Amino acid sequence: MQETLAHGQPAPKLTISDGGEPRLYVASQWRLMWWRFTKHRVAVVSLWIVALLYVVAAFVEFLAPYDPNTISAQHKLAPPQRIRFVDGAGAFSLQPFVYAYRRDRNPETLAWIYSEDRTKRAPIQFFVKGQPYRLWGLFESDRRLVGVTGEGATLFLLGADRLGRDVLSRIVYGARISMSIGLLGVFVSLVLGVFMGGLSGYFGGWTDLLIQRLIELLQSAPSIPLYMALAAAMPLEWEGPQVYFAMVTILSFIGWSGMARVVRGRFLSLREEAFVKAARLSGSGEMRIIFRHMAPSFYSHIIASITLAIPTMILSETALSFLGIGMRPPAVSWGVLLQEAQNIRTVAFSPWLLTPGIAVVVAVLAFNFLGDGLRDAADPYGQ
Repeated sequence: MQETLAHGQPAPKLTISDGGEPRLYVASQWRLMWWRFTKHRVAVVSLWIVALLYVVAAFVEFLAPYDPNTISAQHKLAPPQRIRFVDGAGAFSLQPFVYAYRRDRNPETLAWIYSEDRTKRAPIQFFVKGQPYRLWGLFESDRRLVGVTGEGATLFLLGADRLGRDVLSRIVYGARISMSIGLLGVFVSLVLGVFMGGLSGYFGGWTDLLIQRLIELLQSAPSIPLYMALAAAMPLEWEGPQVYFAMVTILSFIGWSGMARVVRGRFLSLREEAFVKAARLSGSGEMRIIFRHMAPSFYSHIIASITLAIPTMILSETALSFLGIGMRPPAVSWGVLLQEAQNIRTVAFSPWLLTPGIAVVVAVLAFNFLGDGLRDAADPYGQ
């Protein structure tokens, strides 16, 4: 039966359509959040960039042209090779190619000088057979996304380092450690932050006082010296995986305090709400109320805070590795790669060694823009 208004006129019928406003009244919180997020164009582009970075981190063995630790004594500090479609004679080719290197000695400094050997072309091929590897340590293969074939042919699109290792391959491999260490570090910080902040905001009293004093103690200490002190405590005989998980632990131990402050503020505003009192009266335990009822009510804010915290983790790992107290060779991370740029003389003559810094900047900016978009989308009814 059609409902009528007080003055006898039929009530307007609300319909859910793709283009109308009434759909807002029946949409879930996550759908509202997604609609608002898609209006933030920069954040959407950043989401694709972040997804691409994690795809690269997942398939580094297949995407990198070479093994990151393969040394070529004939190509120490070789400059980047240019991808070409037109050769020296002006002939166009649909298949891209690079010219081989030609090495000559500088008669004054005796340093090697690299130039293009226009008589030797190396066509770039896809799914080429290259150095064998084990994808994720499980699947053996020797197919790589791009590469060149032929005796002496090389594909150093971003040049080589002082040992003749391909810089592009090392940047690709470095994405796995640098991107994953930020993700894992923030995950552990999230668990600690929600737990400690939840206890602080829910119980209050001496529990809140104790946790807040601990947070203030951590936040008052200078970050870099504190990182250095914790990193210096790692035994020198530890290998890559042990150092990796130690770095995750160190970054999480320092990073949880900010998340705890955010969670505490939300819990202080929620603990007197009706749904919390109803859960308490129904016999729910304290931990169930915190994690089952209160925390899910601001998941959107937590997600935004996580996204904004990941670049801080990435920068911290990069800084520690750059200073030589984080990840250690032969492990490959962006911070380890930037150690090559510590020598100003090397950078002056080999500026391509700074390209790992570009990867760091792109990742940090993408996460920051993504976090801004998620933070705005966390309030779907905002203007």
